[in-house]
Amino acid sequence: MKFTFNLKKPNKNGESLILFSAYFKSEGKKFVYSTGEFLSPEEWNYKLRQPKNLTGRTEEANRHRAIQRQLDRYSNFFSDIIREYKLANREITTSSIKEDFDKEFKRTKAISSKFFEVYDLFILSKETDFTETANSVTTINRYKYNKKLLKEFEDHRKKKIHFNQINQTFYNSFIEFCIKVKEHSANTLRRNVGLFKTYMYWAFENNHTYKVDFQKFKLPKAQDTDEVALTQEQIYQIFDFDLSKNKRLEKVRDLFVFGCATGMRYSNYSKVRKVDVQNELIRVVDDKNKEKTLEIPLNDLSNYILKKYDYRLPKISNQKFNDYLKELFELMEYNWTVKKTMKIGREIVETFSPFYNRVSSHTARRSFITIMKNNKIPDKVIMSYTGHRSLEVFNKYYKPSIKEKERFMKTVWKLKSVPLAKTVENV
Repeated sequence: MKFTFNLKKPNKNGESLILFSAYFKSEGKKFVYSTGEFLSPEEWNYKLRQPKNLTGRTEEANRHRAIQRQLDRYSNFFSDIIREYKLANREITTSSIKEDFDKEFKRTKAISSKFFEVYDLFILSKETDFTETANSVTTINRYKYNKKLLKEFEDHRKKKIHFNQINQTFYNSFIEFCIKVKEHSANTLRRNVGLFKTYMYWAFENNHTYKVDFQKFKLPKAQDTDEVALTQEQIYQIFDFDLSKNKRLEKVRDLFVFGCATGMRYSNYSKVRKVDVQNELIRVVDDKNKEKTLEIPLNDLSNYILKKYDYRLPKISNQKFNDYLKELFELMEYNWTVKKTMKIGREIVETFSPFYNRVSSHTARRSFITIMKNNKIPDKVIMSYTGHRSLEVFNKYYKPSIKEKERFMKTVWKLKSVPLAKTVENV
């Protein structure tokens, strides 16, 4: 029985779905099945009914060979199943063949090729999970950000994301985009790749994709944080900066300083209410770990900001807050160049950006820990404020400034009296 492959929309401007088809004389019907593979008409060999350019080492050739391997799966399976039917003297019908194809290629979802629609289903499954292992609001928001990141990547490379094209080449391009365009740190990159793989495992287990290339994607190694931290003097400078003519940035500034003065994550400190403040203590359930309660004593800064807003802190989404923070620090001329060094595989990647581009809501938490450690507050005390349980993770937040390094060095290495200088010849 003959079969063939065709483009669903051969005249389409852009990529078209590749269809498998075979004609059943006994029924007078044509069996048509989606392969889930996409290719642009100019890349399709209409005579041979297969992708062009299947030889060579170019990225296009590699992609075309990957598509051809998938098409071969359909043609080989079809030939095998027809042979089995004939040996068993079974009636061959389009409906029975479709059932076999659905079972073999796990195409039980009509939405299988729509990457971001499936992502919406994935997020919905997380939001409606009320079991003990349910994700926190923070984690769900990270999944939402990851979807936004993937959309930005799709726009950047001007090519739609399809499940069938998620291979090592896709992964390498995504990593490069995150490093060079988004300027992500190694740890942020590691987290986002982990979130992406979690989504892909879910999509595979729920029969939205049959490709498992993503399982081989190696997470970038975690590195000591190379992110910025502010000094106490800088925080007071930000606090005193006149923003009376810009109420939007004034609210952002106050929220940020409140984070610097408490050491909490943004997801915690942005939700503090009057009922959470008792006996000069802020008591809240950790948004990341619902089994943990944080207790943070008030200080002059945090107390002032809470009273300024009558214990109703401004409500701003984390994404907008991060955007507005960069605007604030640029306005304050925090524009000196900062170098960031990352090791991805064997490659050392250096990126340069103005200081204000490196500031985020998490800078507040990092600054708090650094300032407290520089003031010789015991680690256990600081960790009781921040909620850290691992000393290793906690210490990654510590970011001593150049001035503090110089001060520590000169404080330890002091001469009681300055001897006369000796030349090498006199020794």
